[in-house]
Amino acid sequence: MKYLKKASKSPASGEDDARQIVQEMLAEIETGGEQKARDYAERLDQWTGDIIVSADEIKAAGESLSQRGRDDIQFAYERVEKFAKAQLQSMAEFETELSPGLIAGQRLIPVQTAGCYIPGGRYAHIASAVMSVTTAKVAGVQHVIACSPTRGDAGVHPAILYTADLAGADTILALGGVQGVAALAFGLFSGHPADILVGPGNRFVAEAKRILYGRVGIDMFAGPTEIAVIADDTADPDIVASDLAGQAEHGPDSPAWLISTSETLAQDVIERVPGCIARLGEPNRSAAETAWRDYGEIVVAESREEAVQQSDRYAPEHLEVHTADLEWWLANLSNYGSLFLGEETTVTYGDKASGPNHILPTKGAARYSGGLSVGKFIKTVTWQRMNRESNRDVGAVSARISRAEGMEGHALSGDDRLHKYFPDEQFELQAP
Repeated sequence: MKYLKKASKSPASGEDDARQIVQEMLAEIETGGEQKARDYAERLDQWTGDIIVSADEIKAAGESLSQRGRDDIQFAYERVEKFAKAQLQSMAEFETELSPGLIAGQRLIPVQTAGCYIPGGRYAHIASAVMSVTTAKVAGVQHVIACSPTRGDAGVHPAILYTADLAGADTILALGGVQGVAALAFGLFSGHPADILVGPGNRFVAEAKRILYGRVGIDMFAGPTEIAVIADDTADPDIVASDLAGQAEHGPDSPAWLISTSETLAQDVIERVPGCIARLGEPNRSAAETAWRDYGEIVVAESREEAVQQSDRYAPEHLEVHTADLEWWLANLSNYGSLFLGEETTVTYGDKASGPNHILPTKGAARYSGGLSVGKFIKTVTWQRMNRESNRDVGAVSARISRAEGMEGHALSGDDRLHKYFPDEQFELQAP
């Protein structure tokens, strides 16, 4: 393994401890309710308008967009919806007989309320509205509450309003930041406290979700966006450099990694990335320059097996593969949020319109978690029923295990049934 460029920082570097600030805000909003949320909206976002976005405002937002803009949003929505429906169809309820008379099964039950946070600060995250709201609705969530930051006195970005409504949001709140997350979690303005909070956001939004986790479900602990590219000598260095620079514009702390089995290709990419970044306007260019300087990393692997090991160590949010024999890489890579096979696809397509969800694990979480999916909004719950005859074996075994654990009350529950159902029989009920 050889590093041509070593990152000076990691995804965990520079994490400001926002916990105390966020804890105080959440406590104040929970105690002060809607008025305290309004106070924060005015103080932090200069917003004094209505929090609940009206149907007339949503209609006006849609009318303000061009037909091409609405068509593009529809294009993305249809593909995300189709993919989410396919995910739902892959899940199944079932029942099975585990032993004579013992029937068990599982049900798939959507949560009742989902809170979808849609970022709208530096960028208007139109695609995040598609990804979160659409997926929740396909899952069967009854109440989907979306919130998004306002832009001073201009309100929520009209494209976000149009998209969230198209995707099926039942209520849209003109509220961002910690106050937006708190409103979703506590049911402010909507009357429906969220069972799960989903969607990306800044470090304060992420910290609010972290603190609230357990009280409500969350999709994941999200950090800055990441990209890794695996490339061999068949890759186009111009395309690889373009993709690395494109993701670096997310922010100054966005990692961009290249793993190559070709040192020549890797050197070519190093030469091209600055030029790709220079094409960007501000503030994107400065953000990408800082990200590439501090978080960019280029590794030359001696074999494709070594490249897989390095990639799985990164466990990147987005992983592009620009190589020959794409099926081999699909079969051997394990840790990633979403995989993009071949030059013809790119993270940009996944982020915006191709179908699979773009709300994905970061900071190594892809080692144990996937991204947002229909399954995140659905509880897989189990049930069972038994006839009396099946108690003969299960009851005796359960009583003996309970006594072996020292849990006499549990054991007696089994004893009592056995004595009731089989009064003339003797059972061995003591711990072995």
